[in-house]
Amino acid sequence: MPAPDFFRIHKDKWSLDSSLDLTIVIPCLNEEARIVPTLEAVTGAMRPLTISYEVLVIDDGSQDRTADVVENYQKAHPDLPVRLHRNPHNLGLSRSYIDGAFMGRGKYYRMVSGDNPEPAAALGAVFTKLGAADMIIPYHAHVTGKPRMRLFLSGLYTRLVNYLSGYHIRYYNGGALHARYNVMRWGPYSFGFGFQAELITRLLDEGASYIEVPLDVTHVEKSGGNSAINFGNFLSVGHTLLEIFIRRIRKRIFQKM
Repeated sequence: MPAPDFFRIHKDKWSLDSSLDLTIVIPCLNEEARIVPTLEAVTGAMRPLTISYEVLVIDDGSQDRTADVVENYQKAHPDLPVRLHRNPHNLGLSRSYIDGAFMGRGKYYRMVSGDNPEPAAALGAVFTKLGAADMIIPYHAHVTGKPRMRLFLSGLYTRLVNYLSGYHIRYYNGGALHARYNVMRWGPYSFGFGFQAELITRLLDEGASYIEVPLDVTHVEKSGGNSAINFGNFLSVGHTLLEIFIRRIRKRIFQKM
């Protein structure tokens, strides 16, 4: 959840207003080579749709020129609703995701990765379902460039979440389209990549409706601190699985009572 100092420092930047249909948040960490194609994919997907929207790019303490590239893009495309927020230092993906929900102005909210894994057609397939259910949950029908080990780990994670939660979702880390209010209300405690499964299963526990949408995407393998295969994300996954299991047990006990 956002820390108290976030509201003190950024109180002029967040709002409960939902004057737009959709806020698209793009968290970035050292994505100067990929952020423009990402923005082009997003704006290209939105162009044929009659949906009011904004794009909120959150530079999460990049050490390269990511923020400068975004500013240049804004100057070159003043007609596009692209906003830029710079975190004072690296706060992590889940923190940027939750903070972005408080800064956004859309009724609905969706995260798009800054490394351009989703083409405009895939994004459009999700956005056209806006309002059709409480959650629009994409899953990867076909992934180009993802190593077999990563596919195995991803599948294992999905099976574990489903086993512990009792649900049968095809994929948890595809960036579900949520009501922004739900993201603010149930900001997950997990860090790393586990927060998406925690949020989805919590909303399912509340009886939220959902639609799953198949997507064809491209995987970009990263190295070092940007890689999804690191100790922090393993801790996040463990925390998420434990939280989901405890919540399921608690729900069963209360139902029996």
